[in-house]
Amino acid sequence: MKNTTLSHVHESLGAKMVPFAGYNMPVQYEGVNTEHETVRNGVGVFDVSHMGEFLLTGENALALIQKVTSNDASVLEIGRAQYSCLPNNEGGIIDDLIIYKIKEDQYLLVVNASNIEKDWNWISSQNDLGVDMKNISEDYSLLAIQGPKAVEAMQSLTSVDLSTIKYYHFEVADFAGIENVIISATGYTGSGGFEIYCKNSEVEQIWNKVFEAGASYGIKPIGLAARDTLRLEMGFCLYGNDINDSTSPLEAGLGWITKFTKEFTNSENLKKQKEEGVSRKLIAFELIDRGIPRHDYEIADANGNVVGIVTSGTQSPSLGKAIGLGYVPTALSSVDSEIFIRIRNKDVAAKVVKLPFYKK
Repeated sequence: MKNTTLSHVHESLGAKMVPFAGYNMPVQYEGVNTEHETVRNGVGVFDVSHMGEFLLTGENALALIQKVTSNDASVLEIGRAQYSCLPNNEGGIIDDLIIYKIKEDQYLLVVNASNIEKDWNWISSQNDLGVDMKNISEDYSLLAIQGPKAVEAMQSLTSVDLSTIKYYHFEVADFAGIENVIISATGYTGSGGFEIYCKNSEVEQIWNKVFEAGASYGIKPIGLAARDTLRLEMGFCLYGNDINDSTSPLEAGLGWITKFTKEFTNSENLKKQKEEGVSRKLIAFELIDRGIPRHDYEIADANGNVVGIVTSGTQSPSLGKAIGLGYVPTALSSVDSEIFIRIRNKDVAAKVVKLPFYKK
């Protein structure tokens, strides 16, 4: 089990630590609902240093990215980031990721912790273009400072005007007394804020200064459990739950990051799938009757036939409702369609709703 540089800090704060993607990670501090509300209404900090980072450099860096990812990275300018995925040859998804254009011929790829080795091996196997690839995952830390008060609370720590960094844009600047930190407006909570990329040797200083600066704003450390409820309220996909090696980006509602203006891994088959239509879709639902949907619960139709599976589910802290995501046949995917979630052998009524669940 690996530790992040800050694992000892989380333990000293009384965090409940759990194994996650091979790392010893804080799942909660004072409780999921409290931490969730802190991020929705104020400002909270996640240590997500388990995430993977690859640096791709060279004149063919963009060409390699275009070849292995579904989105069109040619539109990126320096200081812009893009959500994308790595398709496999079978129509599924190797991983979802964020691509940052750092310099003209340099890109940072941020991948899921559980897929670092898999992604690295896949991209390396496709690199017949002489692109210089560095896996810097072990050397870098990542803090997500999230919530509507994040800009105001963190402004004293940097010379950059944080309010001018638009969603999916970033700056390389000074932060908390450290130079050349990536300050990125790419959150996973739907409540605004920043992600801070820095070297492992710098992260404890940054963590301490962040909490000093945010003290008067009620800043708190937040665990992975609240990260999950926050992202689910927005309908953001979680790799391993809502998307995986056997789910196509089109089935998962990720057609918007699947651009057929270029050729990429399996693009011909995915284009055909788009033209012919998919047989199943990832839908959002809320329960009408009492119960809480969980990952892998069965979804049934009105006649009791099992037609799908729940991929993510929870009791939404913001809405006070039971919500979830799952795959169902396309015929049952339109808003207001009636479905049933099988909870302890009982079929609980639910309806398909539009994302996001949580609206500001």
